[in-house]
Amino acid sequence: MMIFSTTDQLQNREIVEYLGLVSGMTYSINYSYKGMSFKDMFSMKKYYEHVEAAIEEVKEKTFQKLQDNAQKLYADAVVGINVDMEISAGGAVMISITGTAVKLK
Repeated sequence: MMIFSTTDQLQNREIVEYLGLVSGMTYSINYSYKGMSFKDMFSMKKYYEHVEAAIEEVKEKTFQKLQDNAQKLYADAVVGINVDMEISAGGAVMISITGTAVKLK
């Protein structure tokens, strides 16, 4: 199982090798209304629930891409993770995640 951390160290684990920078990026267009009924578009509660679920889906896809890239380097973990998210008024979302792939003792 891959370990992800926003810190540059892992408690009780020793980093023995830094393998390089890895990243994942996902861009989705018009996520905000996808799959919503016309009536639900006018319910702010339903709209925000839908937006939150859509962002979570894009974030999970991005973390999977990060993990895939780290596994190509035979990494045990990714440290120093930074998550950047941009949401446009038109309903597009872009999430970029970067970190350092490492080997653990």
